Amino acid sequence: MPVLSRPTRREFLLGTAAGLAVTAGAGLSGRRVMAADTTLTVSGLDHAILPGTVTPDMMSFAADGPPPVLRLRRGQPFTVDVVNQLNEATVVHWHGLRIANAMDGVPYLTQPPIEPRQRFRYTLTAPDAGSFWYHPHCNTLEQMGRGLTGMLVVEDDENPGFDQDLPLNIRDFRLGEDGRFISFYRPRAAARGGTLGTVSTVNWAVEPVYDLPAGSLVRLRLAVTDMTRVGIYDLAGGAAQVIALDSNPLPRPMTPDGIILAPGQRADIALRMPDAEGETVTLNLRLPQGPKPLAHLRATGASARRALAELAPLTPNPIAEPDLANARILDFVFGWSPGGKPPVAGICGTLGYTFWSINRIAWDGDSPDPVAPLAVLKPGRSYVLRLRNETPNDHPIHLHGLTFRLLRSNKRPIPPLLTDTALLQSGETMEVALVADNPGDWAFHCHVIEHQKTGLTGYIRVEA
Repeated sequence: MPVLSRPTRREFLLGTAAGLAVTAGAGLSGRRVMAADTTLTVSGLDHAILPGTVTPDMMSFAADGPPPVLRLRRGQPFTVDVVNQLNEATVVHWHGLRIANAMDGVPYLTQPPIEPRQRFRYTLTAPDAGSFWYHPHCNTLEQMGRGLTGMLVVEDDENPGFDQDLPLNIRDFRLGEDGRFISFYRPRAAARGGTLGTVSTVNWAVEPVYDLPAGSLVRLRLAVTDMTRVGIYDLAGGAAQVIALDSNPLPRPMTPDGIILAPGQRADIALRMPDAEGETVTLNLRLPQGPKPLAHLRATGASARRALAELAPLTPNPIAEPDLANARILDFVFGWSPGGKPPVAGICGTLGYTFWSINRIAWDGDSPDPVAPLAVLKPGRSYVLRLRNETPNDHPIHLHGLTFRLLRSNKRPIPPLLTDTALLQSGETMEVALVADNPGDWAFHCHVIEHQKTGLTGYIRVEA
């Protein structure tokens, strides 16, 4: 497969985007650099996940516990200094944000890796409100597996009327009974559906209990930041409605029963807490052996006697509507690897296997000179992406930097939702549509991280 016929990506990035890196106190010119809105220090820590044990060698964006929830205002620049205190390279990707390509956080595609003891400043100007999350895109499986997944909220211009806002970071850890990490993946599972975790957590806790005012209105922000699990979730107790999926408001609310969320996907739920003190609402994960409680929400105090009808509808995000009558159709086949050389053992790691491909091309690995784009899109034009899964496994397909609308499937009725991550089921062909309105090279991959790291990755170029 030919490489890009232009200066190497490493030469380009080191000559341009590297200027975005900052050092503490001053820039290269000696002028003082303005302080960032927040600093994320990526480092190791020991932390208790299982009761009565401490898990060593975790990783976080905070020194003393789980990654913080970042809160932005729509349309307002927000700067984040990422300081790398690990002994390996990292970058940070802002999942679902339609931001400038240079800020997207993909090694070599948009920026150089952040080396140990270096820092990088991201400027995030989010055009959309909603629930998002952030994670590394370098040594991805192990760094995410050790804890590097955090939530990001872009606030609505006006509060729809909620009394409380509770982000829920839903993910598994692969821990043994002693609380220590076990292997992050098994090759046999990576070539199939992926390796499931052993300990289910919400906000790094096993079955946490949150006390919330009785009779109040709570916005629950569910984000599945897991590496593998496609789950079905139910909210039991209280009156509730799903009001947004993948950061975009629903045209009509739906009941919070049987919510299918794959890695990378999010759901916003409007919950009215029960009136009686001590009554509990439970978030459950459906398993073959029965529901597994993930978190409990307990009513406290006298009832506020709020009603879901008091909430104002969420404002739709400013997503351009595709011109379907004049859209060009692009085909993408997600399948087995056609074979060939092993992936590149670059600075951002490799699992050492190539199992998967897009359009018969397996991603070589994170390297200074990635393969050519899967497709080149003209600015402002509308496209229909025909996504065909020829494997017996599910693939949550995530496109960076753009939002697309679901159109149709050959297997099931699908609502015309806006999203950045679509669950492509076994043997399914799905069509989605978008407007190519954000220039840059945008990663396009399965969000089962073992699939992503063993070939099921590429990128789409939107010309400027």
